[in-house]
Amino acid sequence: MAVVIDTPVADIQAPATSGQTFSLAGLKGKQVVLYFYPKDSTPGCTTEGQGFRDQYAAFQAANTEVFGVSRDSVKSHENFKAKQAFPFELISDKDEAVCQLFDVIKLKKLYGKEYLGVDRSTFLIDKDGVLRQEWRGVKVPGHVDAVLAAAQALDKA
Repeated sequence: MAVVIDTPVADIQAPATSGQTFSLAGLKGKQVVLYFYPKDSTPGCTTEGQGFRDQYAAFQAANTEVFGVSRDSVKSHENFKAKQAFPFELISDKDEAVCQLFDVIKLKKLYGKEYLGVDRSTFLIDKDGVLRQEWRGVKVPGHVDAVLAAAQALDKA
């Protein structure tokens, strides 16, 4: 069953960079931003990741942890993270369990061919593990600023 605003998000466990296993339950007491993106080292995904990287200190000040999620392997994530100097972890969702929970796998079209891909989406989860805000079909310009503003407002609430 997919997540719904203002309801608790089921615990998620998935492999992540830096040899970690991401666990939502292990982050109680902190807000969490999960941003889903289609593919490591592609132009839009790189720009989006750089935006989160450049605002990372502001997210930290708002008691918020940031995680990128895609279907790429941990090895691919490690390379992407190192090349872009991301201070946050990237979650590998090769089996699409996290993508399915957040309902971000959508039918897409590229050069007339249809395929199932990750719809660029971001989710803000509060310190009690409740989904508070979602952005779907994200356009990269200005997106990180909108997520940061929401995280800061939620932290003050």
